[in-house]
Amino acid sequence: MAEAQLHDFPSLFSLDGKVAVVTGGSRGLGLSAASALLQAGASKVFISSRKAKACESACAALNAQPNLRPGARAIPVPADCATLDGVKQLVAGVSAHTDHVDILLANAGATWGEAFDTHPDSAFAKVMDLNVRGVFNLIREFAPLLQKRASAEDPSRVVITASVAGLGVGTLGKQATFGYSASKAAVIHLGRNLAVELGPRGITVNSICPGFFPSKMSNGLLEMAGGAEKLAKGNPMRRLGRSEDIAGAVVYLTSRAGAHVNGAAIEIDGGALWQRGQLDVSKL
Repeated sequence: MAEAQLHDFPSLFSLDGKVAVVTGGSRGLGLSAASALLQAGASKVFISSRKAKACESACAALNAQPNLRPGARAIPVPADCATLDGVKQLVAGVSAHTDHVDILLANAGATWGEAFDTHPDSAFAKVMDLNVRGVFNLIREFAPLLQKRASAEDPSRVVITASVAGLGVGTLGKQATFGYSASKAAVIHLGRNLAVELGPRGITVNSICPGFFPSKMSNGLLEMAGGAEKLAKGNPMRRLGRSEDIAGAVVYLTSRAGAHVNGAAIEIDGGALWQRGQLDVSKL
């Protein structure tokens, strides 16, 4: 039967020869995703964050991995993606090495926790600037490089790191993350709009929505919730997120396997968003 004939299944999840850019790629989920892209066959993965030393350290660790394709490498390009000048600096730095980009992971983000009555305007603005405006500027400025080799059969990919906080109620109380939750809801909807806008140009735009993953950004909230072990026990899967969970989703969305997925927001939280009668971090 025709349905049983899959075209070149062994290459379905391969990123052989692809060129990727990962913002916020020097640590945490961004570094996990960058590692996955390289190990899946990408030839170049550009690592960006505000701190040059952090980018260089991340690239050294990535390039030391034993199972990379010959010639594959991670390249540091520090930039501040919260500003348009910083985004343009990143595009220029990437353009010095390549004339096209196949994969853009818009992962750089910030959060701020404070009670409603004292929540500062400057903090709200900072979070929204990087998490929403910065993502829009990043995608717009990289669009010419993404379009260079894009096609309906082999589209270029944009993956936005959002959060389950953008799909439900985030953290409230003494360390409320109003700006973060609002920004992630906004960037998910931005991704849907851009998916329709850029699809005809051969570019897909999808969002991943992680739940709690132990990281520098989330460790404070984990402690407030009673620690990683307690929060893990309250998850339907009885654990928190791992690097491989992010890696698998990113490779799926950026490989041939995900070529017809566009405008999606994929939750990676073990089902915690939908649980009832369990630990509710929004009330902490």
